[in-house]
Amino acid sequence: MTASTTPIPEFCEGMQHFGTPWPDFQQHAAAPAIKPGASAIADPMAADAAYQTLLMADALRYVTLQMCGSKGSGHPGGFASSAEAYASLVMLGHTNIVTEVGHHAPGFYSAMFLDTSLEEMGIRTMNDMMARFREKHGLLGHLSGAIPGLLAPAGPLGQGQHFAMAGALLHPGKLFPVTIGDGGMGEPYVLNSMMHFHTAYPGVTNFLPTLIWNGYSQEHHSMVSLMSNEEMIAYWQGHGFKKVVLIDAKDFDDTDQAGAYVDSSRFSHTQRMAFAGAVLAGIDQAAQSALDGTLTAFIIKQMKGTGVHTVGSKSHNLYPADTLDKPHMIEGLQRRALNPEAWAIVRENFVRAGGGPAVKTVVTEQVLELAPLGKMPLQEYAKGDKAVPSTAMGALVGYVGKQDKRFVVTNADGNEASAMKNINDALKIRHPTVDPLYNQEPEGQVYEPLNEDACAGLAAGLALFGSRALWLSYESFAINGWPIIQTVAQAMAELRRRTPSIVTMFTAGALEQGRNGWTHQRPEIENYFAAQMRNGNTYPLFPCDANAIQAAYEYATNSFNKCMVIIASKSPLPVYMSMDEAQQAVERGAATIYESSAGSKGTVVFAATGDMILLPVFEARDKLEAEGYRVRIVAVVNPRQLYRPTDVAWDTVSEPDNAFMDDAHFNALFDGDALLAVSGGPSAVLEPVLLRTRAAKRDTFAWKRGETTASPAEIMDFNGLTADAMAVRAKAMCG
Repeated sequence: MTASTTPIPEFCEGMQHFGTPWPDFQQHAAAPAIKPGASAIADPMAADAAYQTLLMADALRYVTLQMCGSKGSGHPGGFASSAEAYASLVMLGHTNIVTEVGHHAPGFYSAMFLDTSLEEMGIRTMNDMMARFREKHGLLGHLSGAIPGLLAPAGPLGQGQHFAMAGALLHPGKLFPVTIGDGGMGEPYVLNSMMHFHTAYPGVTNFLPTLIWNGYSQEHHSMVSLMSNEEMIAYWQGHGFKKVVLIDAKDFDDTDQAGAYVDSSRFSHTQRMAFAGAVLAGIDQAAQSALDGTLTAFIIKQMKGTGVHTVGSKSHNLYPADTLDKPHMIEGLQRRALNPEAWAIVRENFVRAGGGPAVKTVVTEQVLELAPLGKMPLQEYAKGDKAVPSTAMGALVGYVGKQDKRFVVTNADGNEASAMKNINDALKIRHPTVDPLYNQEPEGQVYEPLNEDACAGLAAGLALFGSRALWLSYESFAINGWPIIQTVAQAMAELRRRTPSIVTMFTAGALEQGRNGWTHQRPEIENYFAAQMRNGNTYPLFPCDANAIQAAYEYATNSFNKCMVIIASKSPLPVYMSMDEAQQAVERGAATIYESSAGSKGTVVFAATGDMILLPVFEARDKLEAEGYRVRIVAVVNPRQLYRPTDVAWDTVSEPDNAFMDDAHFNALFDGDALLAVSGGPSAVLEPVLLRTRAAKRDTFAWKRGETTASPAEIMDFNGLTADAMAVRAKAMCG
């Protein structure tokens, strides 16, 4: 450790290197540039402001590199090239920052450490940072959204901009920067989703995409590394950005570095200051433009790994050989080491920026007040009548939107295609072209980009940031947007605050879309949902009729910190439950919808998820009863509640729910001589039933694969989901 005569701030305990003061330190860092009581620097053009912005950037680099080096693991390089931009945002008081890049996590953790937010989880010193990095109950490898002060998770590329747009929509007047790596620019929907959002919400410009253009991706050059500055600006302008501010480190290089991407930390001190000042001024210009109503982007261009142990893709990840005792790591840390007085200045600026530590000030650290919904206007359909489940739910969706003006419905394929035109009638499609025939108007609450990722992203972002939302899709296309729903569901499981559950409804087209063929018959995603049930906060719901889907939507909408997935049909189908019975079935997990009054040859139990699939089940009942069998048909509406408590990580999540069905009620439903678990999709959602049933003989009837057919009956026949097949199998099982 380098000797120092100045007392070392307590939070620096564990830092292995300290440096000497920079030139003109006393002139430009005698006091924090963010004054007492202020939340930002007063003058972005002031020399003190640029000087202390650069101090903050190097402080972020140092903490990031030493923390990663302590484990020989983690990702320092990408964030290192963003440090001046991140520091500029903080110094300007814009601390509601999200990212598209999970690999920037160590830098974001460093920021939360320096502004004291991590003290909320017991991290007070550099030693604590090293001990808790990439450890259980610590600082996981990618942002989770549960870390104090951080707004949103970051893992798969192409998600961060959705959180920034959701934040901007919910909080006018606040800036929501989102850092985007040029490695992620190979994901085309990043810019496309922002372009569609701007078309739908032209007045919401208070989000600021901040491109970290460093020439490299995770293991190679980025796909946009050969673009010229002019081409990159045109690329953003082509996606609707009216103002693009680009600051290129190459313009400040006084060390004759080769190539388009340079390491600004190698410049002379004078030129480093000039570059930092230009970034600060550029960020300020871009931020003001965005807040003033112009769709704006900021681009910082410098070498990946600027200021850490190496550059390019080689800086992306640390390996076991990259430990703190290795010469290249020591040299990297020593180049970034600050004097103790500088650390004190950086800490004070961080604490004052934005009005206080992020854990106290960013929007996701408070619960967003929700509009009261009152009692849902449930419409009860009589047993035996036919009604369209999706349409019944649509009426409730319209009611929710009327009560809650922040509520947004997203759908790529169109609500009319799912027999939910009543949503469009009530809430209107948000569109710049006014057309009553298509329910279009500029202030509508139905958001319809033709991209499932954009639909899922905005809905998930709104829910995570505290507002109600609903994503509607065909089940066959849901996989295109599901990764961000899973990301948000996991984040909600970890949150330290309440937020409305993310609610989705997927039209179960596998049995309805015969003419469209296998492209519209992909219910296999239900196995994905089934696997997530064990996480503790994911609930696939399979309402069996128009009453049950209303009960399911009411249950989902009034829940918190959960992922609610409703699967239902858009065809007229029989009603099996009263509304009271449906509400109980949703809460308890399952209910009997039919039981024979007599039968001497044994009891056959059908445990079924879905609605249309019940048609062949009831036909099989007729055949079995005619031959003397007793039949019980159980609608499995909420299979998550049918697990045993030990099967599910329910006690590890926010807003825990352990209302699992007890053995007595479970056995009353599913005891019999033979159990047939029946699904119009795959069988995994019925695992809880198969796991717990006492029936010695059990079997499944489930989806196999898609095919072009003329009717639901034909596609069910292709998959062996027929009354004859079920009856034959049940009789064989009963002997």
